[in-house]
Amino acid sequence: MTTLSRRQLNLGLGAAALAAAAPGSARAQAFPSADLHFICAFPPGSGADVLVRYFAEKIKPYIGGRSVIVENKPGALSNVATEYTARAKPDGHTVYIHGASALAANMHLFKNPSVDAGKAIQIAATINKQPTLIAVVASAPYKDVRELTAAMKQKGDKASYASSNPVAKVMGELYKQKAGLDAVEVTYRSSQDALNDLASGAIDYIMIDNVAGMAQHRAGRLRVLGISSKERLGATGDIPTMAEQGVDMDLTGWWAAMVPAATPRPVVDRLNAWFSEIVASADAKTFLNSFASDPWVTKPDEAQAFFLQQIDAWGDYVRIAKIEKMG
Repeated sequence: MTTLSRRQLNLGLGAAALAAAAPGSARAQAFPSADLHFICAFPPGSGADVLVRYFAEKIKPYIGGRSVIVENKPGALSNVATEYTARAKPDGHTVYIHGASALAANMHLFKNPSVDAGKAIQIAATINKQPTLIAVVASAPYKDVRELTAAMKQKGDKASYASSNPVAKVMGELYKQKAGLDAVEVTYRSSQDALNDLASGAIDYIMIDNVAGMAQHRAGRLRVLGISSKERLGATGDIPTMAEQGVDMDLTGWWAAMVPAATPRPVVDRLNAWFSEIVASADAKTFLNSFASDPWVTKPDEAQAFFLQQIDAWGDYVRIAKIEKMG
């Protein structure tokens, strides 16, 4: 009896030692210990909000009965949401679902970014690859980018277009530069805000995110003329690229689930496993394809390395487009 008790005691001490030696594992086992907060950088009802809420619903079976609260924090070309995430408690309960490419762009679009995204943000999981779209109102006479370009050249500086995110801003400037246009950019808080002006003719065309753009295209309110990526994506195989239509560019956006940089690695890995399983599902493929994007699954280290490369690349994009940095 005494021998058995000592054996039990030794086993117990061994288990305690292992737990003490692996605090990250213990934290991962306890995760989530509270409700999750999914951060969206655009207003409710926006294309981004639709995507964030899709994943908020799909992750519920993985989190042991906890709730997922979507917090919309629009403003400053997503900098408000990025700063909020960077300053959140790094425990995995605050998850920023947004275009990582937009964060990379913001590092060069602003004179003094409030957050050093490469150091403050950790990519937990990638979600998709997507283009930005150039579109006109469905009643417009333009059937392709060449026709739009010819018409906008005639209008000179009376031509105008809408943008509402960093990738759209760069795409608009590259198009103007490479096509020789003098169109005036009008910046909106979200793509939804620009649609009324587009419909009324107050602006001529729009650089719009894939989610809102394809929804409007399928509803018959917009006509998408081209996509920003160098090659056609599987989800947009019937829409030509800008490069195919004589405007050379290669801007492929990508979305990710992101957390504060100090989040424990076991928690990051758990989020990666959950999101990767969801993204790889047939349902998610159908959902993402419906918004002109292709699913993309990677591991955190690979995603973070790509993120840092993208931050460098966006410095080149902004210089090429000769974009004046914002304050």
